[in-house]
Amino acid sequence: MIRRDYILRMIEEFIAVLSRLSSLKQDQHWREASGVVNEEVQKLLGIDSNSAVQLTETELLARLIKGEPTQVVREKTLIVATLFKEAGDLALAENRLDQGRALHLKGLHLLLDVLAQDEPFECPEFVPRVEGFIAALQDSVLPLPTLARLMQHYERLGEFAKAEDCLFGMLESEPDNPRLVEFGVAFYQRLASHSDSALLAGNLPRPELEAGLGELRKKVA
Repeated sequence: MIRRDYILRMIEEFIAVLSRLSSLKQDQHWREASGVVNEEVQKLLGIDSNSAVQLTETELLARLIKGEPTQVVREKTLIVATLFKEAGDLALAENRLDQGRALHLKGLHLLLDVLAQDEPFECPEFVPRVEGFIAALQDSVLPLPTLARLMQHYERLGEFAKAEDCLFGMLESEPDNPRLVEFGVAFYQRLASHSDSALLAGNLPRPELEAGLGELRKKVA
């Protein structure tokens, strides 16, 4: 009960922070809003957002995990991912494009890593959705590690056409990489074990799946 109360209180306090941020952004007080974000990141990680974005996801998790039970770490990671999204949005508002992209990518990676740990679950309302991060990154070419995370995420949710789009993005970035071709073949072979109805629900009917698999097999031959 104490742990649940702690999590609820933490979320309530963070929602109040987001409300303050929303007001500051509406008034275009970018610098003050960035200060609020940095203050919250400092509380959770011991460093500001500019330093935090330089760390790997593993290093960030190590800072969050000290003395905390698993569920608390998950909620805190979601809060940090949200703060990266806020910091990225603020950077873009001030035309700091490279910094905004780096912050959005880091937040997306953290969110996808959390979602990959458990069975699909309903994130708290305050957490940006995966599609929100992707929309913020729409003018950028996503790196391979990001596309791989997204592909696994969509496959796990049964959104097979979106997973295939990520695969296409990976193959376009490195068309001569034989490991990526083998990775793609394995993807289609996994999907082939699903029922026709499941494939249709995932917007990748079997004829399209077989056509994609056939194209990749030609590259392997």
